[in-house]
Parts: sequence; C-alpha cells; structure tokens
Amino acid sequence: MRDHLRNSASVVRRYFGVRLSAPDWARRGDRLHSRLPLILQAAFGAAAAWFVAHDLLGHSMPFFAPVTAMICLGLTYGNRVRRAIELTVGVAIGVLVGSIFVQFFGVGIWQIAAVCIVAMSLAVLAGAGQLLMLQAGIQGVIVATLITADGQAFERWIDAVIGGLVAIAITVAAPAGSPLRRPREKAAAVLENCSIALGRCANGLRERDRQTLAEALDAARDLQPEMVDLQEAAAEGLALARVAPLRRRQRTNVQIIDDLLFPLDLAIRNIRVLVRRAEVCVIEDEWMPDAYIDLVDELALATTYISDELAAGRDAAQSREELVNLARRSTWAVRGAGLSAEVMRAQVRSTVVDLLRLTGLSAHDAADRVPATKFDLDPGPREPRES
Repeated sequence: MRDHLRNSASVVRRYFGVRLSAPDWARRGDRLHSRLPLILQAAFGAAAAWFVAHDLLGHSMPFFAPVTAMICLGLTYGNRVRRAIELTVGVAIGVLVGSIFVQFFGVGIWQIAAVCIVAMSLAVLAGAGQLLMLQAGIQGVIVATLITADGQAFERWIDAVIGGLVAIAITVAAPAGSPLRRPREKAAAVLENCSIALGRCANGLRERDRQTLAEALDAARDLQPEMVDLQEAAAEGLALARVAPLRRRQRTNVQIIDDLLFPLDLAIRNIRVLVRRAEVCVIEDEWMPDAYIDLVDELALATTYISDELAAGRDAAQSREELVNLARRSTWAVRGAGLSAEVMRAQVRSTVVDLLRLTGLSAHDAADRVPATKFDLDPGPREPRES
C-alpha cells in the first residue's frame, strides 16, 4: 500500500509538477488567499452580466455575457482595464464573425475554417496579441459549431459586449482592497523569514552543526519564490490603485513597498551566499571567529526590526541606527580569519547596505554608512578542534 502511494505521488509530481510538501501547500494556500478577490469578482461579474443580458434585455440564452465577464475579470490587476478592453474586443470580434457566418452560410467544414481565418485576422488588425487573437478564433468556432442559427445571431455579439462592459465597470470600481494590503504584509513576512534563516545560520556556526546549517540554507533558498510572490503582489496593488478611483489615495503606501523590491531582492541573494558559505566553513572545518558569528546574529535581529516596522505600517527608518551600528562593527576584521569567514563578513556588509536602502537611504548614502575594513582585532585563543 505504501509503495502504491509513493508511486502515485511520483506520477503526480512527474506529470503535474506538484510537490507534496507542507511548505509548498502553505504557499499555494497563501496564493489562493491573495487570488480570492479575483475569484469573487469573476463570479459576481458573471452573475451581473447574465442579469443584464437575460433579465433586463430579455435575451433567452446570453451565454457569452457571463463567459466574457469571467474571462476579463480572471486577469490579475496588472494593466487590467486595458487588457479587459482588449479581451472584450477580441471576444466580440469572434462572436460577431461566427454569428454572421452561421446566419448567412450555415454550419460546415469550410465555414469553421473561414470563421477562424476572418476572426483571427480582424483581431490582429485591431491590435490584439496572440492570446486575444486565439480568443477571437475560439469564440467564433464556438458560435459556428455549438450554437445554430436562430434568427438572433447579433444578440450573441451584444451579450459579449455586455460581459466586457460589466467586467470593466467592476474593475474600475475595484471593491476588493486585499491587493493593497498584501504587499506590505508579504514584505514583512519575507524579512521575517530572512531573519529566521540568519538566526539558524548563526546557531549552526556556534554548534558546528551541519544539519542546522542545511536547514538555514533551505530557508534561504525558499526566500526566492516568496520574493516572486511579493513582486506579483506589489504589481497588482499598484495597478489596482491606479485604476480604482476610491483606492488611489493608497497608491503611495503600495509605491513605498514597490520601491523596496530591488534592494530586498539583493539582500536575499546576499543572505543566500552568506548561509551557503557558512555551511562550507563547517564542512571543511574552517575556523570562524566568534565576532563574525555575532555579526550574523545582529543582522538577524536588525532584519526582524525592519519586518516589525513594516508589519505595523511604520516607516522602516526607525531601524536605521541599528544597521549603522552593525556596519561599524563589521568594519573590524580578525587577523588570520580564513576565506569563508571573510566572505561571510563581506556578505554581512553588503546585506547591511541593502537593508539601509530599505530604510529610505539612496544606494550612495547607504554605502557611505559602511566604513572601509580595518584589521585591528585580536583573534584571541582558538578552541581546540575535536579529532
């Protein structure tokens, strides 16, 4: 039975790319939570489009009204109004061409081919991209094959336009505000996970524990997909703030998070290199000064401070002094420290620069806060290594 379950899981992973791990399912649940406003809007838009076409205009079977609304509202918030208009045009072209051919030429092999050619060609001439070109062709084929002539061909085109207009109206009104709060929440969570990875790294170095360092490296590598989610959340939040009249006052808050994305991405990359080098240090049994391990611990603490400020909706500038003090302490190099130790100290210094940019400093000002290296620390006695 267990072998059967393992084989089934292997098949799922191979053919569908599903990783049956708890962190992955947690990320998927988090993504569902962020997409829930889109799902609700698509459902509401489909119902509203049906109501307008069926109950208000009296169309007997306005299939294309809810379909068009759902297609448009299923988009993310990035450039949503423009894309909704383009999709409406593409769908309307396909429905119109299909309706004309069904009305005047009936249904058959050559009619289907002609509908595809004409609908897709008109969509291209209207400036549609590949996706919208295919939508025009698909909608035309649906009309030409599934819906026979009934004397009301142009109603289908009107239904498609109704669905698109309903979608655009909902998009502009944008009642769902979650994408505006999401970027700040995600940014705070990413920084908190950065702190967790750094804390595990420091503990692993003190204990010379490979398993702890391996877990720290896994945590550092997991930061990249979280960063991708944050970038998507920020893009959606900005787009929503631009197109929703009632939400434009919140654009500044989302813009602040968007401005943090580049230095935060750099910080994540530096942290990943730092943790990987710490693992190498322990594997190759290199000496690591206690002062350098303390730097990693302090970096984890400073990262937590910034995360807390963002989560509370405050300016991260209040964490700047902690980072500046850490930058000064990272200036002093221990004589005799090996390659891994110096690489880690360099990564701490680089990460401090990136985090200072999160507090509002420019790249130039942040770099100026990190003094040049000085070799003036006494390494002190080294603990004997176990054979």
